[in-house]
Amino acid sequence: MEQLVLDIMRDALMMIIKLSLPILLSGLVVGLIISIFQTATSIQEQTLAFVPKIIAVFLAIIIFGSWIMNMLTSYTTNLYSSFNSLL
Repeated sequence: MEQLVLDIMRDALMMIIKLSLPILLSGLVVGLIISIFQTATSIQEQTLAFVPKIIAVFLAIIIFGSWIMNMLTSYTTNLYSSFNSLL
């Protein structure tokens, strides 16, 4: 029983990592590009780094949103369908 709970927790954590990765990577890539641009031009404006990252994260959510919802729906359905064996 303890192993089953640990397996469910591991699967949930892997799902969180898998689903958040595209959004986090888009913010990271845009932040890196903006940092290189700021270093090359000696512009040290804080909003220059913040606004493009927010836009990139929103675009990633729009692009990957349906995939994220499908994965979450599939995981939740599998979890609910296995409740009989868990009890």
